[in-house]
Amino acid sequence: MKKILSIDGGGIRGIMPAMVLAEIERRAGKRIAELFDLIAGTSTGGILALGLSKPDEAGKPQYKAEDLIQLYREKGSTIFSASVWDKITNAVGFIDEMYDAKGIESVLEFYFGQAELKDALTYLLITAYGIENRSAWFFKSKKAQEDGEYNFFMRDVARATSAAPTYFEPVKIESIKKSPLHDYYALVDGGMFANNPAMCAYVQARNTFPAEEVMLVSLGTGTQFKPIYHNEAKNWGKIGWASTVIDILFDGSSATVHYQLDNLLNSSNQAKRYFRFDEALDDKHNDLDNATDENIQYLINLSERLVRNQSAEIDIMVEMLLKNA
Repeated sequence: MKKILSIDGGGIRGIMPAMVLAEIERRAGKRIAELFDLIAGTSTGGILALGLSKPDEAGKPQYKAEDLIQLYREKGSTIFSASVWDKITNAVGFIDEMYDAKGIESVLEFYFGQAELKDALTYLLITAYGIENRSAWFFKSKKAQEDGEYNFFMRDVARATSAAPTYFEPVKIESIKKSPLHDYYALVDGGMFANNPAMCAYVQARNTFPAEEVMLVSLGTGTQFKPIYHNEAKNWGKIGWASTVIDILFDGSSATVHYQLDNLLNSSNQAKRYFRFDEALDDKHNDLDNATDENIQYLINLSERLVRNQSAEIDIMVEMLLKNA
């Protein structure tokens, strides 16, 4: 049986799947890259996927999930940093992106340096969207190993998958081995079409391991239940819908994928093969870019509650991971 991990997008809320991943490592006594045959990620989930599969000089996983929790705690304010002057002149994101990319790029440089996609310790599938050719783009470590024109620095892959419109500017990246067909790739956040990349991961697993059964673990970054009242929304134009429509895209696609996989892999006549771990957010803590200490502590507390509430299911899932190791 092949084990697949999928991690949603969600900005600073990526600390939630990082907390669950740390618990999985603690219970299993192994690193995530040693437990899963393929890891898919979108946006903040893509950063986690890359971090967990980045090799050190000895060819072992450089980062534990616990290390990546610290990325959010210690570097979140650097990633989502804007001066008072920027906020005034930028009209809170309506004129330009809300955040200068220098912050996130400095963090990605710190964590990934010169690491290359082809060297990932397990198969990776990282989503992005090409804005010039208007198509979904998938960074695949297996393809990077086979063809140098599809090999990229991990830091560039992380920057591309997390280039959320209105938050960060689109990115232009080049492959390490220059392609004669493409001078560069212009990309934005993969959450535009796959904020929950679990179905993408499942399809890739079926193609990569056609003769194998699949077990899939999907990690969310918090579900929003804040209502959009008709009396308010009926008079919105482009500006009114600008931020809300992104939330709808993210939440709607995630819920749809969960419904599909739950019905596909958890039929009543076979053992459970699909696990989804997520938790409801309250209205005050659902922003993707709220890197305040208070909000991060809320997300940590919420993640600890998730682990407590789904502890038995985590045990079952870890037992299956180890049994099929």
